[in-house]
Amino acid sequence: MRAKLLLAEDDPSLGYVIKDTLSERGYEVLLVNTGAEVMKVFITEQPDLCILDVMLPRKDGFTIAEEIREQGSNVPILFLTAKALQEDRIEGFKRGGDDYITKPFSIEELILRIEVFLKRSKGEIQPKVFALGNYTFDVNNHLLKTGEEEKLLTLKESYVLEMLCIHRNTVVKRETLLLSVWGKNDYFLGRSLDVYISKLRKYLKKDPSITITNHHGVGFKLEDGLRGE
Repeated sequence: MRAKLLLAEDDPSLGYVIKDTLSERGYEVLLVNTGAEVMKVFITEQPDLCILDVMLPRKDGFTIAEEIREQGSNVPILFLTAKALQEDRIEGFKRGGDDYITKPFSIEELILRIEVFLKRSKGEIQPKVFALGNYTFDVNNHLLKTGEEEKLLTLKESYVLEMLCIHRNTVVKRETLLLSVWGKNDYFLGRSLDVYISKLRKYLKKDPSITITNHHGVGFKLEDGLRGE
């Protein structure tokens, strides 16, 4: 079955170019032109991945990403934008996005990013669960549980936490996390990593025995109360 992609792009020419190219690569592409259309199509079609232009009319891509996450979905979300400011990129990750591509961009780069996320989200993998003090982290389903509470992590949140769990009680270098999770190492992604670490600390705050420490200039360490299962 072909992977289904939801593409929200208000530039008709660019939208059709991306759609045609992705369709030629074997994807089913659902193209919408306004933010108001996205959630209706998302709910009815249940796409495997969303590509959202940030500056959509009537409702911006950041707001749409938040609404998708509020649906309890961890579908990969890639932002397309002409904005190159660091603050905009960080805002995108805070709102639930998994990656960020700045215009102008290479279609080949977009396709590679899509393939990475689809392989990760649809790949056949063995069940993997970590126990973190009072928490249970279900890697495959991206679920962090404590008692009766469950937190559905985004793909990037899940990948970062998994790397920290695998190397528990050991400092994981920043560049290792960036290359493993994002596939590249640069300043802007480093700032985005800091955002994800802050969010994971917030999710884990109900158990004071679990900490993620920052080793300045080196990396991060997940400490105490953790055992693999």
